[in-house]
Amino acid sequence: MITEYHAKYYANLLTQKSIGSTLDSLSQSLLNAAVDINPHQIEAALFAFRSPLSKGIILADEVGLGKTIEAGLVICQYWATGKRKILIVCPASLRKQWSYELSDKFGIDNEVLDTKYYNDYLRNGKLPFMQKKVVICSYHFVSKHIEAIKAHGFELAVVDEAHKLRNVYKKGSKTAHAVKDALHNVKKILLTATPFQNSLMELYGLTSVIDENMFGDSRSFRADYVNEGNYSELQERMSPYYKRTLRSEVKEYINYTKRLPLTQQFEATDAEQQLYNDISEFLRRENLYSVPTRQKMLTTMMIRKILASSTYALIGTLHTIKDRLKRLLNDEEYKQIRIEDILEADELELLDQEIEEDEHEDSDSEPEDGIDRKALVEEIETIKGFIAGALKITSDSKSAALLSALENAFLELPTLGANRKALIFTESTRTQKYLKEFLEENGYHNKIVIFNGSNSDRESNAIYQGWCDRNSYNGTLSGIKAVDRRMALIEYFRDSAEIMIATEAAAEGLNLQFCSLIVNYDLPWNPQRIEQRIGRCHRYGQRSDVVVVNFVNQRNFADVRVFTLLQDKFHLFNDIFGASDEILGQTDAIDFEKRILQIYQECRTEKEINEAFERLQDDMQIEIDEQLRVTKKQVLQNFDIDVQERLKLAKEQAGAFLNRYEHIFWELTKFILRDNAIFNDNEYSFQLSKPVSGCASGKYDLLSKKTDGIPYRLSHPLAQYVVQQASEFDLTSTKLTFEQDRSLLKITLPNYLKNTSGYMVLSTLDISAFDSEQYSVFTAFTQSGYYLTQEECEKLFLCAGTVEAGKIDIATNIRRNLANNAEQHVKSKLSEIDSRNLQYFREEEERIFRWEKDLIEMIERELDVVKRQIREQERYSRQAANLEEKATITRKIYELERLKRRKRNELAEREDEVGERRRGMIAELDKRMVKQTTSHDVFMIEWKLI
Repeated sequence: MITEYHAKYYANLLTQKSIGSTLDSLSQSLLNAAVDINPHQIEAALFAFRSPLSKGIILADEVGLGKTIEAGLVICQYWATGKRKILIVCPASLRKQWSYELSDKFGIDNEVLDTKYYNDYLRNGKLPFMQKKVVICSYHFVSKHIEAIKAHGFELAVVDEAHKLRNVYKKGSKTAHAVKDALHNVKKILLTATPFQNSLMELYGLTSVIDENMFGDSRSFRADYVNEGNYSELQERMSPYYKRTLRSEVKEYINYTKRLPLTQQFEATDAEQQLYNDISEFLRRENLYSVPTRQKMLTTMMIRKILASSTYALIGTLHTIKDRLKRLLNDEEYKQIRIEDILEADELELLDQEIEEDEHEDSDSEPEDGIDRKALVEEIETIKGFIAGALKITSDSKSAALLSALENAFLELPTLGANRKALIFTESTRTQKYLKEFLEENGYHNKIVIFNGSNSDRESNAIYQGWCDRNSYNGTLSGIKAVDRRMALIEYFRDSAEIMIATEAAAEGLNLQFCSLIVNYDLPWNPQRIEQRIGRCHRYGQRSDVVVVNFVNQRNFADVRVFTLLQDKFHLFNDIFGASDEILGQTDAIDFEKRILQIYQECRTEKEINEAFERLQDDMQIEIDEQLRVTKKQVLQNFDIDVQERLKLAKEQAGAFLNRYEHIFWELTKFILRDNAIFNDNEYSFQLSKPVSGCASGKYDLLSKKTDGIPYRLSHPLAQYVVQQASEFDLTSTKLTFEQDRSLLKITLPNYLKNTSGYMVLSTLDISAFDSEQYSVFTAFTQSGYYLTQEECEKLFLCAGTVEAGKIDIATNIRRNLANNAEQHVKSKLSEIDSRNLQYFREEEERIFRWEKDLIEMIERELDVVKRQIREQERYSRQAANLEEKATITRKIYELERLKRRKRNELAEREDEVGERRRGMIAELDKRMVKQTTSHDVFMIEWKLI
């Protein structure tokens, strides 16, 4: 058992702030994370805390190594230490995933903020960014609310898929420029597996987002590193801002399973193929009322995908289009069809960002001409004809093939040691409904759960209600219906159902490692979406090889070519790691989905389709230029040759650190709640007998040992109550006995401390300089005059203890001795911090001087070029064959002399300007260097170790 003195020290330790790249900088986040954390992830998070003066970093781990977890640890530590102005910027399709990761793994309140919710807050008189939650938003949202984001003063911004910003150095990258502007004064963590793809200048673009004064400017960077190839210097300058871990470096403790492809070929019936051909020709028409003018490309793409999905989904979409066209015919106020009128919510969510961007770019595009009523009537009749043709199709060849695919795949799973579970993906909720009914009629009755954006069908409601009833008293309910519905359906799939039919939009962020069979009923054209689908199951923690089933219509040559490209070039389905970073990165550069749509729209014959796909592959440059490959290796390679050994050591250190902090957290909880709870030390759980500080009674599990209880983490309100109670203890001097053998932890103390006694004082040191930090400083000595180290004192307080007496008087000479030595310890700690801060200062000062040098040397080089040109022209002048030639050269020399004078003036002006900016930056650093310190004694005791 511990004492009030233990408790007070423990509370200080659990709430103190540290800076720098030590594990103390992550203490709170490690106790709040409900996830197995790997050493490379801890290293990456610590890298973010390496210097309080840094304006940000790039985390560039290869795909699948958990960059989200790394950033989550940093976010969690910020949150736990009171820095709660945090922004996450990501593609629209990843917003939900981020939300669930923060809620589930770190217990952090967050909100996905889009333009609609933002405006709702403003209408209700509320400030959108002041809701005490982590804000998650899209790139487009940031670009539309630059000034509001700047005014709020965010303390941290995490930018996911940050390679979308790497062309910010180019004038045409509007969104990238807007995001850079909005986050100018915010500390940033950029997450990307591909920091540059086609040019080293893209790396310059990313670094300029973090700090535009990291390198001189784009001209000097190009001259020094692109043209000169000074890669070793570039790597050295990047090292404080860039960290990358390779999959080959972590294979010792992360075991990746394989992907096993299974292609399900089928042939559309004549009726199905004819309907497909007819609608394809219809979509190729120039002027259609069925397709919104503003989002023609996006709507056409989605109708084509629905056409390939199922006849059932197609009929529903055609009926919607027909009804909207009739309204357009009869209602002059109803100007035109919008994409929102045609597609369902889950389909729209896949296009969320694209729709916003299209509206932004084409906001003024309205049809100028009036409605051609004759053409509109004809179009309605055409749609009716399509509906009639679709209704005549009685046999669906694709769904019949699904039965065969499931049968074959389920036979394969036992040989892999996998559960009999299948995750079927479709992009259409109509197809989802059809497949559920079809499969239930063919042997899978009561074995299916569906998963979509609303999750509000009758069966899902029943599953949710049953889940709520079972978990109403164990603290599992979050109180957020959407989150709880997802959890209920996932658990139902895990424990009861064999098949989950999910829409892609809804399934973002799901972790389904218990499932090893993925069926791509509809195959997206975007390789990154396929990778995300497969990643729901094929991820860290998956114990079995994962079977990936893909459907290919053999009568549709374009479909065959798309599948071949995805399989053979992207290696999505048959590799341990899936698509490489390099190849996935190419899809951004060439707008892969739009190129595929263009082929479907423009090519009719096999020859045309073949030629178009060959051009696409050429444009992708899958065989990356060898020189660029060498450049990447030299610039981005991990330059720590002992990385595996270092990570092994980091794992051991992190494990020991976490064990110690969990022990402290657990013992503190036991002490404060001893009259209100029954504790089980074997399971690290406790039963709270009555509500405490508004927290429900019931079973609680320490987060890392969670089974069926309420997850108990440091950020939980009950834990905050525990820490607060201990922090408020007012302690007098007493006599304390430590018992080494009664600790749950194995504590090793030196033999010379056994059966000794002495005196001790605990002091707190608060420092405010570059950042706020707190430390607990021990001073202790034995009766024989031996002074204990800080580590030895900390170990004493990991031992059980008892108070042997009430308030005691400690002799004045002993108090004076303790006070003098405590003062020396504080001075020593301050000296250590001063040395560390001086190192931070020197790093920033060096960066600023090198930035200045980059700019000045660039102008000097340009001046040298002009001087060489003048000397060359003077030589030509002396060798001139006639007066006319000499006169022409003389005029050139005159112009070059004028240019030389301008360059000299520019050099002088730039030296003054840059020098002034440098002095301003260093003056700002000087201000932050000034520190304020306070120190006070927490308690003073006489102690004994037995």
